[in-house]
Amino acid sequence: MITTNELQRLADDGANVVTNDGSKIGSIGQLYVDEATNEPTWVTVKTGLFGSSESFVPLEAAEVRDGAVAVPYDKDTVKDAPRVDPDGRISREEEDQLYRHYNLQVPAHWDDDRADAGTGTTGTGTGTAAGVGAGTTADTAGGTRTGDDNSVVREEEQVDVGTRTREAGRVRLRKYEVTENVNKTVPVTREEVRVEREPVTVTDTDAARGAGNDEAEVTLHEDEVVVDKESKPVERVSLGTETVTDEKTVSEEVRKEQVETEADPNTRGRH
Repeated sequence: MITTNELQRLADDGANVVTNDGSKIGSIGQLYVDEATNEPTWVTVKTGLFGSSESFVPLEAAEVRDGAVAVPYDKDTVKDAPRVDPDGRISREEEDQLYRHYNLQVPAHWDDDRADAGTGTTGTGTGTAAGVGAGTTADTAGGTRTGDDNSVVREEEQVDVGTRTREAGRVRLRKYEVTENVNKTVPVTREEVRVEREPVTVTDTDAARGAGNDEAEVTLHEDEVVVDKESKPVERVSLGTETVTDEKTVSEEVRKEQVETEADPNTRGRH
């Protein structure tokens, strides 16, 4: 059995009433407790535009499931329940109509001999007042209510636009190799043979004859181009961020309630 405190916490959190298969019927409105047993008996469900309609649904077979109140009725059955003004009290007659709609037996502790059925006082917490089964009083679990019966509170949606930071993407640094041609000009030297001749004098004739060779040889040298490549660090590349500010226009539809008067055809002096 769901406790009153548990239901009140769910109502404060804006919990919903759902069918057994998890389909939403509406959000919790008010809680009603039988003062004779101190057990929760009814909960109103807000349906319609802005939750403007409230339908009563019994808690006899209800249970808490995934943060919602699950009841064994579909949405149409709840919406078609007898209209009872959720003004904090349920009269004996109104409660009897609701029990018949949901094919439930009235509580066995009801006193059929009470003459003041339907009277009661509203207090904190919900419940039957001034006698067992005589009526129920309720504490508002959600919604806007007034202290009298001849006024309504008009509600409208308001747009509150703000910003929040989210991840927009990621940028990475990655190295890869490319190949390009480098042209450099360097000077190179080489040795060439040059034939040198000098005359032999009369005085050197004998010496030259003995020193001469049949063959002569000289070694030539030249520069060879040598290419050496070495990797060296030349630059440090890093990532940073900067904040820029743009403006965006938000267009949103809002709903609001309008109030109009309607009177019975026989009402005199109607406007």
